[in-house]
Amino acid sequence: MKIWEELKKQWRFMDGVVIVCLVILSFTPLIVFGMNQKNQTDDNGLIAIIKIDGKEVDRFELNENTKHYEKTYYPGKDKYNIVEMEGTRIRVKEDNSPDQIAVRTGWISRAGQTSICLPHKLVVELVSKAPSEEDEDLIISY
Repeated sequence: MKIWEELKKQWRFMDGVVIVCLVILSFTPLIVFGMNQKNQTDDNGLIAIIKIDGKEVDRFELNENTKHYEKTYYPGKDKYNIVEMEGTRIRVKEDNSPDQIAVRTGWISRAGQTSICLPHKLVVELVSKAPSEEDEDLIISY
């Protein structure tokens, strides 16, 4: 009980105000990003872009009617990645990289998500089929 009494002696009103403000501010990013994700709708469909070494090698349209499909990519000698897609989701099912990060990422199903296998330089990226008006504003023409 002596510890509690010591804390009460050292406590100031503004300490409480600062703590409450910091707690509220700590949840601000969660609210902002949550609202941003809520505004992104995938009703327009998704496009999965497969890139190896920065070059696009495949593009698949993903929607509810997409059948189960697997494709194997060979980004280099003795390297392979098996990409699996089903419905509106896609994943790197298997590869022979040492860290297995892309495999551990699992299924991705929302616009903006990526699955990356760094040793093989393979990137699976999901983009919205129809870009939003905000995305169009960001396009800069030369």
